[in-house]
Amino acid sequence: MALDRKAVVLVSGGVDSATTLALAIREGFEAHALSFDYGQRHRIELEAARCVVQHLGAAEHVVAKIDLRAFGGSALTAEIDVPKSRDPGRMAAEIPITYVPARNTIFLSFALAWCEVLKAQDIFIGVNAVDYSGYPDCRPQFLEAYETLANLATREGVEGRARYRVHAPLLRMTKAGIVKAGAAAGVDFSMTHSCYDPTSSGLSCGACDSCLLRKQGFQEAGITDPIRYAR
Repeated sequence: MALDRKAVVLVSGGVDSATTLALAIREGFEAHALSFDYGQRHRIELEAARCVVQHLGAAEHVVAKIDLRAFGGSALTAEIDVPKSRDPGRMAAEIPITYVPARNTIFLSFALAWCEVLKAQDIFIGVNAVDYSGYPDCRPQFLEAYETLANLATREGVEGRARYRVHAPLLRMTKAGIVKAGAAAGVDFSMTHSCYDPTSSGLSCGACDSCLLRKQGFQEAGITDPIRYAR
C-alpha cells in the first residue's frame, strides 16, 4: 500500500492502543498519533504513549490537554477508589466506576477535528468488545453510529470531499489475540502501561481490572509480560 494515506490513531500507551498503532502503520497509513492528558489519575500512561509512538515511528504525536476532572464521575478522574481483584464475570456484567463519562466520544471528536485539518479520512481506535470491562463506548454499535455522525457533522463530509471511517482492528479479538498481534507487528510491550491505579513509583498495581485483563492476556498468549507489578 502507498504510504501517502493519513490516519489519526488514538494512543493511550496501553497494550491495545500500541497494537492498533502498529497495525495502522503496517497497513500503510501515515499515522498521526493523538493522546490525551485529561486529568486521569494514571497520567504515567502518557510517557508510555510517547515511548510507543517514537518506537513505532508515527509521523507525529499530539498530546491534547483537556480537564475531565471538572466533571469527575469516574474513579479515573475523581477521588473514588479503583475496584480491585474482581473476577471476569463481574467485570463484564456491569459498567464499572472506572468508566469515564463519554470519554471515547470526546476522544473521537478530537480525532475527527484533526482529520479535517490533515485532510485524512481514517481514525483508528483500540477498543475491544470481547475482553473489555463493560464500557458502552467499546461496542460496535457505538463505532458505527459515530462513523455516521462523522460524515454528517463535518464540512468535508457534507461537501462530499471525505468519507470518514472509524477503524477498530481489535474489536473482535481476545486479549491474548491482541498480545499476539502486537508482538507480530513489532510492539515492545515493556514500553506500555495499562494500570488504572499505579504506585507512586509507577509500578502497576496488578489488581485493577486493566491489570488483571492484561496479565490474563499475556498468560493465554504464552508470552511473558515484561512489565513489573506491585503485587
